[in-house]
Amino acid sequence: MTEDATAQAGEGTAKRMSRAKMAARIVLALALIVVIFWYLLKDISLADVWAAITAMTWIELAGLAAIAVWNLVTYAFVWMTVAPGLRFGRAMVMTQATTAITNTVPAGSAIGIGMTYAMLGSWGFSRGRTTIAVLVSGVWNAFAKLAIPVLALALVALQGNASAARITAAALGIGGLIAAIVVFALMLRSEHMAERVGVTAGRVASRLLALIRRPPVQGWEIATVKFRNRTVDLLEHGWFPITATTVVSHVSLYLVLLVCLRDVGVSDAEVGWAEVLAVFAFARLATAVPITPGGAGVVEAVLITGLVAAGGDKPEVVAAVLVYRALTWGLPVLVGVGCLLWWRKQTLTEPAGEATATPAAGP
Repeated sequence: MTEDATAQAGEGTAKRMSRAKMAARIVLALALIVVIFWYLLKDISLADVWAAITAMTWIELAGLAAIAVWNLVTYAFVWMTVAPGLRFGRAMVMTQATTAITNTVPAGSAIGIGMTYAMLGSWGFSRGRTTIAVLVSGVWNAFAKLAIPVLALALVALQGNASAARITAAALGIGGLIAAIVVFALMLRSEHMAERVGVTAGRVASRLLALIRRPPVQGWEIATVKFRNRTVDLLEHGWFPITATTVVSHVSLYLVLLVCLRDVGVSDAEVGWAEVLAVFAFARLATAVPITPGGAGVVEAVLITGLVAAGGDKPEVVAAVLVYRALTWGLPVLVGVGCLLWWRKQTLTEPAGEATATPAAGP
């Protein structure tokens, strides 16, 4: 067998293994989702759930639709701040297309990041600018996910509903948030400090990789220095709009859940707004590890369990969570597929060189 034939055979085997691995992930994810929903819905009447949903008035449905659309729009605002020159239309196309992939495909987060590079690259953004945008938006999103549970638990405590478990959770959240901010601040403090952070992180990663017999990482100190310099330039004048749009995006998502609960009949006397915020915040933390695409099943389990434990009627809570997920998981998928098809059509039909003429151009 020639070298070329051997290489082709190796590539074919790798592709088959990759397909088999992806198929296994899909089957496992679907099985997990089915098990979670069976457990959540096994002891309630679906007729009661449907009755709670259909009892909503047209005014309530219209209000929910408006809030859901606003929630989608806020994603674009975040990206417009971390990628200066990216206009609203293109930001919407990119965020919705990548969200659709993340919500439906196993390992969708990694594929979504790849799509972000492809889409921004087709509009004239360099890989360096895209990398900074991806990292900064990711870091700010992580800060928000850590900060919101702490804030929510503090608000619950102020309302007189503190418990040892909640105080412990708040303390752990505060510790994690402080640690993340300190590491980030040290990395931005100077090039030397950024290099040290990169070296330390590289050593830790290499030791972990050695446990699974993978080669050590290289060049992390160079990458962290570059990241530090470019991030400082971006944050020097953009830290406030980046922070503000990130907070608005998270709060808007929370408001969709809160309005869903109130519209199906879960009153503030049953589950207060601060308790809803606390459950919402921990559901967001649960998606930090992508067990299923878009947290399908996992988010529902955390929300339903937490809200029922807080005092909500289970059929009404289930109804609210299903509507919430339809608006924040299903709707972005539908919109995102349309955005992805539009981008593909534009990419294929646009004359060479025109797509990258200027990053500031609209879609």
